[in-house]
Amino acid sequence: MASLTLKNASGQDAGSVDLDDAIFGIEPNVPLMHQVVTAQLAARRAGTQSAKTRAEVRGGGRKPYAQKGTGNARQGSIRAPHFSGGGVALAPKPRSYSQKTPKKMIKAALRSALSDRATEGKVIVVDSYGIDTPKTKAAKALLAALDISGTVLVVIGRDDANAALSFRNLTHVQVISPGELNTYDVLCNDWIVFSKDVVPAADGSVVAAEAPAEVAPADKPAVKEAAAKKAPAKKAAAKPKAADDAADADTAEESEEA
Repeated sequence: MASLTLKNASGQDAGSVDLDDAIFGIEPNVPLMHQVVTAQLAARRAGTQSAKTRAEVRGGGRKPYAQKGTGNARQGSIRAPHFSGGGVALAPKPRSYSQKTPKKMIKAALRSALSDRATEGKVIVVDSYGIDTPKTKAAKALLAALDISGTVLVVIGRDDANAALSFRNLTHVQVISPGELNTYDVLCNDWIVFSKDVVPAADGSVVAAEAPAEVAPADKPAVKEAAAKKAPAKKAAAKPKAADDAADADTAEESEEA
């Protein structure tokens, strides 16, 4: 694993962090990145363009003049494409420009983009952004302390709202959450800044800042005790029913003897 110097909010060294070679150390696949970025940009297109053909333009339902004898070229409608006010030849219609890209290709392209930035030394990991209240001045000072110039992609966890609000007002900074990390945004920015708790893991997921809460083990015995208490009640209720059945059988035998 490649080791990277961990920085703090003041730009000083705060230890080291290991970057997985499967994410930040592979050979960039340029054609793959091109294909994925092209598909990503194509999916952004609204595809709402529309123009009328000669069949959709109002008017032109009759022949403008006789076929012969006028000296003019024969015409069948004044809404043909070569007429002013006529329809459009091969008119564009609303359609989807999205391309189907396999998930494996998307993940591989992202790994290639991150590896390219890591090879150039454009990846920075900070222990935390250290912004307690939303303040653009603090975000600007942090980038200055890290000696960053140019466009910056700042990856911020969803629970760090103060940092996101502080960075979003800077024109050369793009704020993104770990789940939104993509090839196009990585390649569009000169620097990539991660906090320590959102550095991508080897399997392509994101290292969670907090572990999910586990169910207390004390709850399970309580459920078993409640079930044990209910069981004897069912058996007790079953005994009177059996006694009633026996009494009914005796009554039936006496009636038969009589």
